[in-house]
Parts: sequence; structure tokens; C-alpha cells
Amino acid sequence: MRRRDFIKGIAGAAAAWPVVARAQQAVKVYRVGILETNSLHTNAANFDALRKAMMELGYTEGQTLSFEYRSADGRNERFPDLVAELLQLKVDLIVTRSTPAVLAVKAATTTIPVVMAATANPVGDGIVASLARPGGNITGLSSFHSELSTKRLEMLREMIPRIALVATLSDPSNPVTPGQEEDVRRAAQPFGIATRFLGARNKRGVGARVRGGS
Repeated sequence: MRRRDFIKGIAGAAAAWPVVARAQQAVKVYRVGILETNSLHTNAANFDALRKAMMELGYTEGQTLSFEYRSADGRNERFPDLVAELLQLKVDLIVTRSTPAVLAVKAATTTIPVVMAATANPVGDGIVASLARPGGNITGLSSFHSELSTKRLEMLREMIPRIALVATLSDPSNPVTPGQEEDVRRAAQPFGIATRFLGARNKRGVGARVRGGS
């Protein structure tokens, strides 16, 4: 190779370096906020499944993807502050479950995409407009709690034909609890089954409370 050609080659490569550097710097690292009721330790299986699914979609943690995990540790009143933390970190997406968590996100942002899982009644609780067309910035899954109440009681009667009383545990700080209890009470009436509702609080709270039913 002649000296002049060699110098031209080096000059061309040098000119390309800034372009390569800019391209590397332009790689987007998507920051996903996880807003959970449970700690990362107790929720490890679900979180690992999410990480694996994101990898299968082509994302690489630490290169094109990062997670910000926040847990309320069973204390629903902590959700607004945790959401504020995620917003300050400028996350690109929030993944969450439980109605209190979703409502906290809904009250804080109308622009950041939110994926919810296992919410009891997203339409009835005003989270989305409809299951087919949620609208806004929130989408995800419903646990169809209302629709399943009757089916669960039918299954219980098949297993225990003489069943006369059903007790359920629920979180009294969850805004969906009254509606869920009413669903169970209404589903139990045609079967002549009495209901009792036990308010189960976390270890920091006051013990359980009992409410009667039909």
C-alpha cells in the first residue's frame, strides 16, 4: 500500500469515529418502573418472568433496558410517594398491579404508559373506559373478580354440598374491597350461604376485623 493511500485510509477512519461514537451514545436505554405491593424477594418469580420476556423481545438489561423496582410492602398509603419517585427518575413505562397502585399512578400521570395486571374491576373503578378500548395511558389485565364470585361459590357447593358459611379475607385499605364483598354477598344469596368478611391487615396494622353478611 502506498503511503498516500495509507494516510487517506487513516483519515477516513478518523473521520468516521465521531459518527460511530454518536451512534453508540444514541442507543436508547429504556427505564421500566415496577410498582408492586410485595417486596422484590417475595415477588422474585414474577419479576424474573418479566425480565426473561423482555430479553426474548430483544432487550438487554444494562444496555438497552433498566428496571426501577419499588414496593409498598403491603402498605397502600405508600403508593403515591413511590409513584413520585418513579416519575422523578423519568421512567419510560410503569408496570404495576393491584387497584390502589394503579389508582396512584393514574392520579399522578396521564402521559407515561402504564401496564396493569390483576386489577379487580378496572372499568367499574374508573381506571379505563372499557376493556376493549381502555383509552388514555393505561392498559393491561382484569382479574374479573365480579364475574368469578358466583363461579367460585358454585365450585365450593360442588365440593361441599352442605356448605352454609363462607368467610373471605380482604384488605380494608383497598378501595375495591367493598365492591368485592358485595359481589360475594350477592352471589351467595341464591345458594342460601351466609358470608363473613375478615379484614386482614399487614403486620404493621391493627389485627383483623370481622363483618357479617347474609
